[in-house]
Amino acid sequence: MTDETLDRPPAHALLADGTTVCIRPVMTGDHDQLEGLYEEMSPENLRLRFFAASRRSAAMAADRACAAPRPGYQALLAETQGQVIGLAEYDTGGSGDTAEISIAVADGLHHRGVGTLLVEHLVSAARREGVTAFTADALSENHEVLRLFADLGLRTARRFEGPEVRCTIRLTEDDTYLSAVDARGRAADVASLRPLLRPDVVAVVGAGRRPGSVGRAILHHLREGGYTGRLFAVNPAAHSILSVPCHPSVSALPRTPDLAVLAVPAAAVPDTAEECGKAGVRALLVVTSGLDADQARNLLSACRTHGMRLVGPNCLGISHTDPALRLDATFAVGHPRPGTAGVAVQSGGIGIALLDGLSRLGIGVSSFASLGDKYDVSGNDLLQWWESDGRTDLALLHLESFGNPRAFSRTARRVSRRMPVLTVDAGRTDAGRRAAASHTAAAATRTMTRQALFTQAGITATRSVGELLETAALLHAQPLPEGSRVAILTNAGGTGVLAADACAEAGLALPPFTPATIDDLLAVLPDGAAVGNPVDATAAVTEEQLGDCVDRLMRCPGIDAVLVALVPTAVAEATGDDLVRALTRAPAHRAKPLTVVRLEQDRSIDLLPAADGGTIPAYAEPQAAARALAHAASRAAWLARPAGTVPELDGVDTERAHRVTEEYLTANPDGGWLDPRTCAALLSCYGIPQIPWAWAETEDEAVLAADRLRGFDGRVVMKAHWPGLVHKTAEHAVHLDLRGDSQVRAAFRDLETRFAGLMTGVVVQPLAPRGTELFAGVVQDEVFGPLVLFGLGGTATEILADHAARLAPLTDQDVHDLITSPRCAPLLFGAHGSAPVDLEALEQLLARLSRMAVDLPQLAEADFNPVLAAPGQVTVLDARIRLLPRRPHDPYLRRLR
Repeated sequence: MTDETLDRPPAHALLADGTTVCIRPVMTGDHDQLEGLYEEMSPENLRLRFFAASRRSAAMAADRACAAPRPGYQALLAETQGQVIGLAEYDTGGSGDTAEISIAVADGLHHRGVGTLLVEHLVSAARREGVTAFTADALSENHEVLRLFADLGLRTARRFEGPEVRCTIRLTEDDTYLSAVDARGRAADVASLRPLLRPDVVAVVGAGRRPGSVGRAILHHLREGGYTGRLFAVNPAAHSILSVPCHPSVSALPRTPDLAVLAVPAAAVPDTAEECGKAGVRALLVVTSGLDADQARNLLSACRTHGMRLVGPNCLGISHTDPALRLDATFAVGHPRPGTAGVAVQSGGIGIALLDGLSRLGIGVSSFASLGDKYDVSGNDLLQWWESDGRTDLALLHLESFGNPRAFSRTARRVSRRMPVLTVDAGRTDAGRRAAASHTAAAATRTMTRQALFTQAGITATRSVGELLETAALLHAQPLPEGSRVAILTNAGGTGVLAADACAEAGLALPPFTPATIDDLLAVLPDGAAVGNPVDATAAVTEEQLGDCVDRLMRCPGIDAVLVALVPTAVAEATGDDLVRALTRAPAHRAKPLTVVRLEQDRSIDLLPAADGGTIPAYAEPQAAARALAHAASRAAWLARPAGTVPELDGVDTERAHRVTEEYLTANPDGGWLDPRTCAALLSCYGIPQIPWAWAETEDEAVLAADRLRGFDGRVVMKAHWPGLVHKTAEHAVHLDLRGDSQVRAAFRDLETRFAGLMTGVVVQPLAPRGTELFAGVVQDEVFGPLVLFGLGGTATEILADHAARLAPLTDQDVHDLITSPRCAPLLFGAHGSAPVDLEALEQLLARLSRMAVDLPQLAEADFNPVLAAPGQVTVLDARIRLLPRRPHDPYLRRLR
């Protein structure tokens, strides 16, 4: 083991069957248990492990693993409830980037993923140390270990040498490996959640004898909701509560609960959780609030030690509406209607609103979890459950925080391909970033970071619970549009204008109809109808005419969705026409989505039953209908796009970049802004183009530099530098348009005088040719990871705030989005007859910036402003990079919170 290994905290993770294990570095005190691990192996397993069945091998292996720390060696063990069940180790033997690996798993625990999980953690540790490949020798008959290597998802080569096989495993982290890790994690996660969401036995601990307690309310909900499993109450002062058998303690229950609901005082929660763990309970639902830091720590420790999954504390509860289970362990007012929407929230109040809204609309709920303070089970867990449960086709989230956004993003991207994932973008404001030092940090607001996550993952982000339900209703009831072109049909001109404004504000298009379409519509509409877009059918339109007009609009090739805006009129009432019936008597399931706006409607959203058993969403406001259609169009566009791949880049020297970073941080342990020469060295590692420049510390050096670098018209630029300087223009530390030696000397003297005691030198550059000034940067968010920003640059970049952002690593699709999203994008593609800039070079710049941010966790900020873009050229004119002493963090390593 190495000193760094000993610094690694233990990590808890899930085996294939959902069991929790602790993965940690081997310590000296583990010797006896490790020796016992080998001594308890069968002779056959010892032979497969050591190529011989010698019992001396056990002591030797334990000695090696528990020896003093040494370079190039690491050993990790897996334990459950203090018992060592597996060991994985590697040793470079001084070779540097290649290490020999060995694995041992306790007899009786094979085929549960112990070895695979250990190897995943060992791979992550090895990558941090610069190891690029593992090698292993195995007997050719050791099918289990050979299958383990083959199934890792890493590129593995085999070479047979007599009865032995030499395996070489490349540790490159690519999408194939991450997808394999995802699949193993998903299976383990779902297995661990079964005792929580599909328990056979439930106990409510803390159910009171008198009405008014939360525990009693949950017990009542479980009983009255018809829970089909065994139900117990735990209360030492009662024999029965609500006709449910009551016992004095969890350990006294006649059957071990799969799920224990804890509704006890905060002070009693840790001890109760420990009792549950010792009794064999597999999952806890803690509704209690107000735990202090020690109580919280002890609660989570009990869950990890005994392998219990935890929802809460401080939550509303959980529900699973499967008729075969009917689990409603909440204290909401009513029971949720069975249905197909999965719901996960942190706020109990939001949960109640969503349960009520989904039930009222008839969408219903498949399963619900109020996560509360979210100590363990998270939105990521629920997404994987819904992906696998066979019942959920719509996922609704209200999350105030993210534990591991990058892992969440991978899960959400996958799940969003199968079902709509909707969220309320909660906690959008972040005033603290307004005072950030660099342009990049100032632009990277919390809103922008979350929006980048949602956009890249295909999540439909709404701004309120009402908008969430309005959009869910449309996605549940209607097909997705192929585009954003909407036709509006109304029986009142003013209502049509309101609907048209709402569509335009939502980013939808109202294309004009072709002459053939106009003639087709006029043939079925009453005299006086105006066939523009909107179509004003007038108050005289009959039920039959309206239905025929909708049918013809649905067949119109230039239309993707139809919005019908209706108001009740005396004309329709007098003739007995029911205009809404004209819509519902036809099939709801058509090729294009149909929405209705009824201004007189009391509720903001309803689902109207149609003749074929489907439903049509009806909105009280045109804005709500337009927003929902816009969200549906965005989802359709996201699904239609290729998933995107992270581009391969040539000319990248990651090893040298790490050396530059380490050398700087060794000399500057607290980190800081790089000087121009170090900054240029780091950029060169990634092939990021900079304008030619020279460093000068004296007036004469500045003149010599200017002579070498004079631009296309003989002019140069001089920029002062001192540690910590970020905004040169704001400090008036830049001189432009310098011609001849005399102006260069005068500029240097001016800077030297004004910044005496600060300035350490100047940067001299040729005056750049004309082009579009852009901005590119990255900020390393401690929660979300590196965020790449791009947009209009120059001195007004923060004022204009014309930026787009995406989380790294950037795929080719992400790069395309970054370039096309800002308002300045037309300038790049050749607006007003000008030539387009070098788009391929711009794509390369952003991809290389993303790669640098992913490779270097120490990169806190990078600020390229301006970036000059012109036909045939993209060049960074000014670059600032800040490094901080941060250790690498593997966001995709399987571990619990």
